[in-house]
Amino acid sequence: MRVPPAKIHIPEEDRREILAHIDECLASGQLTLGKHGAAFEDAFAQTAGTKHAIAVSSGTSALEIIFRAIGVEGGEVVVPTNTFFATPAAVQHAGGIVRFAECDPATYAIDVDHARALINDRTRAVVVVHIGGLITPRIGELQKMCADAGIPLIEDAAHAHGSTLNGKPAGSFGLAAAFSFYPTKVITSGEGGMISTSDDRINEEARIYRDQGKAGFTSNFHTRLGNNWRLSEPHAIIGRYQLKRLPEFIAARQRIAKIYDRGLASIGVTPLSMPAGASSNYYKYIAMPPVGVDRIALKKRLRETFDVGLSGEVYEAPCHLQPVFGPLEAGTLPVAEELCARHICLPVSAVMTDDDAAYVVDSLGKALAEERVAVEA
Repeated sequence: MRVPPAKIHIPEEDRREILAHIDECLASGQLTLGKHGAAFEDAFAQTAGTKHAIAVSSGTSALEIIFRAIGVEGGEVVVPTNTFFATPAAVQHAGGIVRFAECDPATYAIDVDHARALINDRTRAVVVVHIGGLITPRIGELQKMCADAGIPLIEDAAHAHGSTLNGKPAGSFGLAAAFSFYPTKVITSGEGGMISTSDDRINEEARIYRDQGKAGFTSNFHTRLGNNWRLSEPHAIIGRYQLKRLPEFIAARQRIAKIYDRGLASIGVTPLSMPAGASSNYYKYIAMPPVGVDRIALKKRLRETFDVGLSGEVYEAPCHLQPVFGPLEAGTLPVAEELCARHICLPVSAVMTDDDAAYVVDSLGKALAEERVAVEA
């Protein structure tokens, strides 16, 4: 594909060093919970601006560990409906009850006012999701709301490695945050996740939960209902090298985003605007095509006629409309339903060129024009 939706980038010099370190692990037999995982955690804590970081097997397990550590069992957790399945699923796996909240059309983040209306004496936490890598400028309101209610704010920062708001990094706004290193993310470890927190108790609990609930690595004394949520040393090695590249990866994505910003107005497509003080890593470049555009047909035309792949949506359908969560009876959440149904995500990666971005804008304009002709015919 001339311009794929996303592309993993592990430079050749990094691959050589990664393979050398993995060979060292294979020779030593230290394949989990070793020095490379610890080094990855230390480096990530600096990036997230927190005291601790705990490497785990996935962003999903990071969320569930957090929810177990704060004790959501039997209580409610307010979750934005426009998020990935893993966010509400992790609440349920930890024994909590999900209350779905509406989203803010300006940022795609949780709607503060609706979240406030959902809080009651059974609420155990509120989750903010940094959709596409954008930290909502209303996060201060969310922090105060949670503090006033005596409940923690939890960040689902799976999209937001290196994103900041007024210089403060994603992962440092709530009691704890969950990150993902799945291969589609801005940086990857293959599979893996990370918990960031400055809370000593959360740090201790997370380390117990990730290793089958054991009191210590060499112990068979289990104190929590944990799981095998460890991150292997080879995955940690890949993650460390990717983390070193994070600033340059973000700079490349922001350069592509500026080209999109300049070009989309002329073809009638409205990008998600960046609020003052926000610095997104542009995990996703979110935009809204004109009303009435058939997104499925548009994606098909771009792929088949122009060899351009649009990225996956955030998200195609809100969680309250997913069959698995149907029994939760969230009712109608019209803002999320419309935004999820209409928006598109343009391709972006660390290795896209300026010419690639210009070609995407030109191709999108032509595809929209062809779709209009097809509909009118």
